[in-house]
Amino acid sequence: MSAAPLGLGRIIRADLRHHRRSLAGVFVAIFVASALVTGLGVLVESGIRGGLAPQRYTAAEVVVGAVQQVDVPEDLPVPLRERASVPADAAREIAALPGVEAVVADVTVPLSVPGGTTPAVVEAHPWSATALTGFTPAEGREPAAEDEVVVVSGAGHAVGETLARAHGGIAATYTVVGLVSAESMPERAVPVFLTDERVRDLDPHGGAPQALGVFVDGDPERTATAIRDAFPDLVARTGDARGDVEFLDSAAARTLLIAIGSAFVGTCILVALFIVAGTLSLSVQPRRREYALLRAVGATPSQVHALIARETLAVAVVAALLGIAPGYMLSSVLQSAFVAGGVIPGDFALALSPFPALAAAVLVLGAAWGAARIAARRPARLDPIEALRESSTGQGPIGLPRIITGIVFAAAGVSVSTVPLMLRGDAAVGASAGAAIMLIVALALLGPWLVALCVRLVGPVLRRSSAAGFLAAAHTTAGSRRMAAAILPIALGIGLGLVQIGGPAIVADEAATQARAGVTADLRVAAPAGLSPDAVGALRDEPGVTAATGVVVSTAVLDSLDIEGQIERTEYVLQGVDPTTADGLLDLRVQEGSLTALDGGATVAVSADAAHTLGLDVGDPVTGVLGDGAPLEATVVGIYERGLGFGDLTMAVDHVRAHTSAALDSFALVSVDGDAPADAFAADGLQVAPGSGQKPSMTGAVSQQGWVSLIGLLVILGYIAIAVVNTLVMATGERSREFALLQLIGGSRGQVRATMRTEAILIAALAMVFGVLVAIPPLMGMSYGISGQPLPAMPVLGSLAIVGGMGALALVALRVATGAALRRRPIEEIGSRE
Repeated sequence: MSAAPLGLGRIIRADLRHHRRSLAGVFVAIFVASALVTGLGVLVESGIRGGLAPQRYTAAEVVVGAVQQVDVPEDLPVPLRERASVPADAAREIAALPGVEAVVADVTVPLSVPGGTTPAVVEAHPWSATALTGFTPAEGREPAAEDEVVVVSGAGHAVGETLARAHGGIAATYTVVGLVSAESMPERAVPVFLTDERVRDLDPHGGAPQALGVFVDGDPERTATAIRDAFPDLVARTGDARGDVEFLDSAAARTLLIAIGSAFVGTCILVALFIVAGTLSLSVQPRRREYALLRAVGATPSQVHALIARETLAVAVVAALLGIAPGYMLSSVLQSAFVAGGVIPGDFALALSPFPALAAAVLVLGAAWGAARIAARRPARLDPIEALRESSTGQGPIGLPRIITGIVFAAAGVSVSTVPLMLRGDAAVGASAGAAIMLIVALALLGPWLVALCVRLVGPVLRRSSAAGFLAAAHTTAGSRRMAAAILPIALGIGLGLVQIGGPAIVADEAATQARAGVTADLRVAAPAGLSPDAVGALRDEPGVTAATGVVVSTAVLDSLDIEGQIERTEYVLQGVDPTTADGLLDLRVQEGSLTALDGGATVAVSADAAHTLGLDVGDPVTGVLGDGAPLEATVVGIYERGLGFGDLTMAVDHVRAHTSAALDSFALVSVDGDAPADAFAADGLQVAPGSGQKPSMTGAVSQQGWVSLIGLLVILGYIAIAVVNTLVMATGERSREFALLQLIGGSRGQVRATMRTEAILIAALAMVFGVLVAIPPLMGMSYGISGQPLPAMPVLGSLAIVGGMGALALVALRVATGAALRRRPIEEIGSRE
């Protein structure tokens, strides 16, 4: 009877059976990558399909609002941070459409509770807007006078009670004349209801509708489509999408989730490619004899490639599928982390579907296939005689082309790190991030050569130190490639970690420095819901006050052209100041022009960083939109230095205030004589802080960026940590026969452990040195581009935790792996088949 032909499939099945231990490391690396990409994919899909369910507008079938985003060609839209008003005649025209029964306009006016009781801010709405939530009278009557208010049941107030509420820092008293209730109460804010006339008087926008609730007789989606067709500048939403109109932060959360998830997925795939390729290389090395024999009996390079690729994909398919369920659980963990950092609202719902799992499977399997091609390149291209020789003696040094390529990447990374010597601001930050990637690639290419060089330098010292040092030096000299495979993941984690935490820290430190230096006022006075111009004027009349000016903080989106001539739209922090009263209270360090030239919406001052990025000079035009979508067309009249502390754009306070949701000043800067009236301000329900404690205008954005970077860092470092343990366990387990031989010729288990302890210290030390060296040029470049100082302001504890934690991980992993490799009796291990 003839034997069955030895096909590729039989060889693959045999390899999977006999090399389970080495392929287990590949399985773990792909399993974790699948979970990460699935979880991040859920975030991306949630940015597309998830959102916030309506709370105040649950009774209206269709909710209409103004467009709250700026479209960007071939990119994500930029959300508008301020509420845009609906045209005054839109309600009447929508009411005339077929199928529309009624249209109810809503306006939100923020009121604060003097004395800081909880809640500090309530939202006032016109009485007619109770229909949008389905509120019904529970007690009393509707408000009829300007000093009457209706509150929700359960808020702790009774009919006839007198309440003090302030708008813009000016208090007024209201009498509770009624209580209302609804089946579903709003959770985000406590509403109160005033007469429609009183809301129009309080609202600086004159009661312009912010949203319209449309009650229909028929299909709500058909009515919404008719509204969109008739009013292209408005949005009409039904179902849960009504929350997009109700909540401004819904669109911002969508954009952030898509951007964050996409960026993290790209980084995870890149890291996975590095880690899986390294793990596969370790898996392939013990089987050099098999590949050598296959080549000697006639296997072609393409067959070796196919063998390794199909083995990898067989393991990868199972690992990728098993990683999907943990990935969906990970998405909930990531959501909670982003909510804790204020990146997305806590009630933003995730969208769950099979699409993230399918995308993760495709991406991870593609990365595994690419890693298999990389790992198979060397055993497949060797001729049979060279392959047999290498199976006995080990791999030789890396080739000259690889060394040259690595040197080119290293030189490019260092060169790009010097870009901040010529550019400042965002361009410098982007260049430094690109430099870090180049240097990491260079380290991956040059790793074995660098490790061999370092071992040659420290080898003589180790050989003279002890018997363990002698053996450690001998092994690391002979196995520099294996040692490099253990060092590179640790160095990758340290380099990425330092750059990730360093960027936000550098920006935050410089922003705080600029804010402290730029505020020359004695006090910073604010109210929970903002200050009105009348309240700022009242501050000037307080005894002991020598000067006071209101400041508004908002955003604007500016148009520019990229290097390909395509339109870019970038969001900037916009500050509104009064040039006639800000002198002596605020110092932006003007370099060119003058802030006194700010007049209405026709002029703007820009920071030096923004001017450099946008190519602007005094006299140049600036175009874009303000925070509420109103067009911005202004001429640059000044360029100032302290953009991180006070925003990249500055305009006249009246113009900026008119285009914010509340139309109130964010805070006031006050100078006083010796008798500071801070206590008097606090007694009026205002919040008083020293002027030197001024927070940067970009605090929110920097804080969000830092939190996102921290979460991304924890995710990536967690994956790298698993890969480090995986790699070290595989590399150490491969040496079990070596350990057995040492014991059979007289070495004790303690001496073997001492040898491995010396190697572990060497691996940890080299990994920490390489990781820090990779991070230094980008961080120095970033620091110079942001602050003009070459030494970066790094968080000391965070940096030490990353460097020390990754180094300690190597020591612990090698100790555990060595103990596992020594469990088998030496005589049994030495007789095992390679």
